[in-house]
Amino acid sequence: MAELLLDSDIRMWVILPIVLISLLFGLVRHYATILLTNDTEPTIEQIKDGQVLVRSRHLREHAGFIPNEAFLIRKHYFNHAETGYFKSQQRTAPNPLNAMGDPGMAMEMLKGTVTNVLPMILIGGWINLTFAGFIATKVPFPLTLKFKVMLQRGVELKTLSASWYVSSMSWYFLNVFGLEAFIHSFCGDNAADQMRQMAQQMSFQGPGMAKQNFVQLFKDEWEALQVVQHTDDLEKVEEEVMAVSGTLTPLTDPTMKKAF
Repeated sequence: MAELLLDSDIRMWVILPIVLISLLFGLVRHYATILLTNDTEPTIEQIKDGQVLVRSRHLREHAGFIPNEAFLIRKHYFNHAETGYFKSQQRTAPNPLNAMGDPGMAMEMLKGTVTNVLPMILIGGWINLTFAGFIATKVPFPLTLKFKVMLQRGVELKTLSASWYVSSMSWYFLNVFGLEAFIHSFCGDNAADQMRQMAQQMSFQGPGMAKQNFVQLFKDEWEALQVVQHTDDLEKVEEEVMAVSGTLTPLTDPTMKKAF
């Protein structure tokens, strides 16, 4: 494999311009998405159903940290054959054909394409034309040949080591996806956006998503909770805590053990 010595001017005329272009593209895309997104406020019923599903999932995952009686009471509330929440609440399953013909869904998909896919293709084509053939940087750790296609796009050299060199086109894609977290942290969503996202998660309803089938969600959660058996994970918590703290001696004394 050939070893190359990269010119220091590449940092100023290739690496930094691509980083700035990716950063500006991410900022424009972020604010364009905010302007074009139509927020759908969930109903009280959707929020309630979403909260019940979250509570049921938490009960399944953390059943061992509550007493058996408390677990049975909560399971009775969710899964009773007649009065359980998952059985007594009547919900209507959405028709998938209506979702396919919903103009709002088609418009949201078009907005996503306009703000994400189309600009990325156009800017990626311009970068491929402007910075064609450049080796931008080196990877600070060795990689296998499977990464050659991903990291050296636009530079077709079989003798070029795949474990070190990154082409300008691949450097652009790495920046586009790698700077997303930085852009969100830099822009900073306000409290209203966080509350809206929380409400959408509670109701299992996000922007541009079809109406969730709570009938199927209730059925799946009922079946998952029905097979859960209670196990006491805190049965010997006193001995474990005292063992960690190094004061297990009192429990070894039969007279002191009766106190527990």
